[in-house]
Amino acid sequence: RFLVLDEADRMFDMGFIRDIRYIMKFTPDEKQTMLFSATLSYYVLRLASDYLHDPVEVKVEGESVAVDKVEQRLFHLGRQEKLPYLLNQLFAAGEFRAIIFTNFKSTVPFLVNALRRFGVAAVGLSSALEQKKRVRLLKDFKLGHYTVLVATDVASRGLHVDDVTHVFNYDLPQDAEGYVHRIGRTARAGKTGVSIS
Repeated sequence: RFLVLDEADRMFDMGFIRDIRYIMKFTPDEKQTMLFSATLSYYVLRLASDYLHDPVEVKVEGESVAVDKVEQRLFHLGRQEKLPYLLNQLFAAGEFRAIIFTNFKSTVPFLVNALRRFGVAAVGLSSALEQKKRVRLLKDFKLGHYTVLVATDVASRGLHVDDVTHVFNYDLPQDAEGYVHRIGRTARAGKTGVSIS
């Protein structure tokens, strides 16, 4: 009776358009379809016009990222400088709970292993892991079993973890929207946070 597609714009960006069209084609006409998207791209609008009957667009105020609550820093570093600088920033922070974002899933285990060698309780999250394992590792991070979560953009949206003090962009995101979603993982619920790119 219901078909819900969350982050529809990202699903298209990630190449799932054929899968989505296949699912929509074989669902009953009498269902209620809801497409949620941060941006209404051409593909989302096209999908709505192809498969929805009398669609209604509901706009909600944009995600309010309290930029004034996030101290943002940018450092220009060479490739070899990134890991030592990251470690120095973590150790200088004292007590922290951090999320480190990278653009490549192959970088996730590299960073997790490097952090663990220096005594940092780190766990990695990427699309290379099956969903069940991702959920378990995320739960462990939320419970405080790990102080650092290393992740690809799979964790940049819809993830709420209390008391994340730092967000590190080990690799810069591909667009401004990705940056906003990443730094929005800190400074939540009226708290302050630090974003270091």
